[in-house]
Parts: sequence; structure tokens; C-alpha cells
Amino acid sequence: MPDTPVIWRDEELSPIRDKVYQYIKQAIVQGIYKSGERIIERELADQLNVSRTPIREALFRLESQGFVKTLPRKGVVVSQLSPEEVVEIFTILGSLESLAMKMATQKATPEAREELKRIIDEIDAEFSKPEVNQEYKNFHFDINEVIFRAAQSPRLTQMLDGLSDYIRAFVHLGYELPGRQRKAMEEHREIALAVYNGQAELVESLTKIHLENSKRAYLEALDKQ
Repeated sequence: MPDTPVIWRDEELSPIRDKVYQYIKQAIVQGIYKSGERIIERELADQLNVSRTPIREALFRLESQGFVKTLPRKGVVVSQLSPEEVVEIFTILGSLESLAMKMATQKATPEAREELKRIIDEIDAEFSKPEVNQEYKNFHFDINEVIFRAAQSPRLTQMLDGLSDYIRAFVHLGYELPGRQRKAMEEHREIALAVYNGQAELVESLTKIHLENSKRAYLEALDKQ
């Protein structure tokens, strides 16, 4: 749980329930709250300098979306996907992401391609360092953001955003496997390069391979818990 009290600026006070919801959701998505970790209303209310009412409302909303769940005698905890849910999400994601990547290769503007090239160069620079960078996952999200935007399909992007929140929330577990974080970034680099070069069939194949590898990594990590 974050240790530093949050100070809300005046422009952030209304509506407070939405600010609290976004704060907790982002804490889950970014891995500050881990799968299975308990979220205590009183402590969170003190942390955010709010009453327990918006905390309770935010947790109810997050529970309806599957990010948290309420357990008997334990309270609210961050959800952990079951193997069946992992397979379901990655199956849906495989179809949607492959389509988005393919569309991006066909519709990407010169500016979007240059943005991808910049990220590829940054990844190459990180790969040249001896130590594994724990921020590799940020490149993952940066690449997806550029590519989804380049696809120029707002409805498809909206559908992917809903699933991406789950992936962001639970990707940390798969990255705990030795070597998986770096391997995932190699896969993302290949995908970004294929989009940059306009190789639609290749990017579709690479995306499916990457998602299959990600699914296996998560399931393996889940099995070890």
C-alpha cells in the first residue's frame, strides 16, 4: 500500500468518488496492490484524506468490474484471475489485438511510424545495458498505445482498453518468471518493427505468438503460487 498521504488539489475534489476510483484502479493496474492483497477501507481513507463512503463506492464499482472481490472473514482483496479466466481473456485479446495490429500497418501515419521507431531505439538502448530494466513493461504499454491509435478505430480501441486494464493489472505476475520480461520486450520490439515496416501478415502472426507466450507465462506463474 502507498505510504505517502495524498493531497487532493481543488480541481480534483469533484467528483471525489471518481478520483478515488481512478486512484485505486491505477494502484491495482500498476501492481502497487498485488493479487490477493487485502484493501482496508479505513487505511485507504486515511491515505487519501477522504471519508470511507467514496472508498466503499469505488471498491463496489471495482468489484463489479472484477478487479477486487469480497471474501468472508477477510474483506476486500485484489482479484486473481483463474486459469479459465486467463484463457478466456487471452483468446479474446488475441483476436482483437491481431486485428488492431493489422489495421495499424495499413493506416499508420508517418508520425505514428516515427513514434514507433523512437520506442524501438529506446528498447535497443535498454537491451545494451547489463542489468534488466524493471520498466520494460512501460515499453509494452507505450507500443500498444501508439499502435492502437494508429489503427484509427475508436470502437476497437475502446474494446481493447477494457481488456488491457486486466492485462496491466495481472501482467506483473507473468513478468516474475526469470527471463520473461526481457523476452516479452523482444516480442514487442518485433511487433513494433513489423508495424513500422507495414508487414501486416507478419505482425498478425507475431501478435498471436506473443499473446500465447504471455498466457503460458501467466499460467505458469499462477501455478507456482
